[in-house]
Amino acid sequence: MNTIWQGRLDGADLLYHRIFQRVKEENNYDLVSTKDFVLHGFAVDEGVRRNKGRQGAKDAPVVIRKNMANFPVIRPDFSLLDFGNIMCEDGRLEDVQQKLAKNVSKVLLKGGKSVVLGGGHEVTYAHYLGLKTAFPEQKIGIINIDAHFDNRMPEDGVGASSGTGFWQIAQEGEINSLHIGIQRNSNTLKLFDTAHQYKMKYILADELFFENLPSVYQRINDLLESVDYVYLTICMDVFNASVAPGVSASAYNGIFADAAFMHFYRHILKSEKLLALDVAEVNPAYDIQDRTARLAATLVNEWFMV
Repeated sequence: MNTIWQGRLDGADLLYHRIFQRVKEENNYDLVSTKDFVLHGFAVDEGVRRNKGRQGAKDAPVVIRKNMANFPVIRPDFSLLDFGNIMCEDGRLEDVQQKLAKNVSKVLLKGGKSVVLGGGHEVTYAHYLGLKTAFPEQKIGIINIDAHFDNRMPEDGVGASSGTGFWQIAQEGEINSLHIGIQRNSNTLKLFDTAHQYKMKYILADELFFENLPSVYQRINDLLESVDYVYLTICMDVFNASVAPGVSASAYNGIFADAAFMHFYRHILKSEKLLALDVAEVNPAYDIQDRTARLAATLVNEWFMV
């Protein structure tokens, strides 16, 4: 792992520090504290394979780390514990989802904040399950920034996939979710119908423009105020292919990480209820000059700076 966390060394003084100087590779969850961001790599794309997507997202956690390493540290008390990667080498996706959930619950019960680098968007169910395991009596809200609802019913003989996470969550009970960036040309009427059936709220990609920010803020605030804790998941295929070419399912008409996006994104990050964040579906095999990985790294780093 020490070959990953490298960067420009300007000096030992805290004012010079970059993220790679503040990372500690760890394997003991008893050492997690309330000041720590805790990182897991979900080096898995079995769900993408099952969902007939472009495979390669399992290689993303290492590449995203490399693109995170050189960011400057803004908060004097910043601490990042890296617990390495979870991998799926035998096709048993459900087992690795349970493993991540168990590890995330340990982090949250120690007061740490959970960061997961995917991997396919099958990470969603696992990460959510970690929160629900830690806080079974609390109301968990999910903000999903994604072009897709990911609420397909698992196919017979196939099982869970990168497209079934929110269907799986809905089977656990009431689902409290807001999906931002949904594309009409990326979801069938059946998926919209399923979203309505489970009362999954959503904001279409077409609604994400600067003049409409008051409405976007209101719907985000409605979700934040109605839950005890929040989990934020970002599927990188929500972004336009020009800025995020390296994904499992690229979109020519995706959104941009522009001023309007960063306004509402940072608003979410400022919520004290936010306990967990992940980025999913970066696919290095199709990336260009690490554009997608760099954007994913930047979105994670925004939380570190709040």
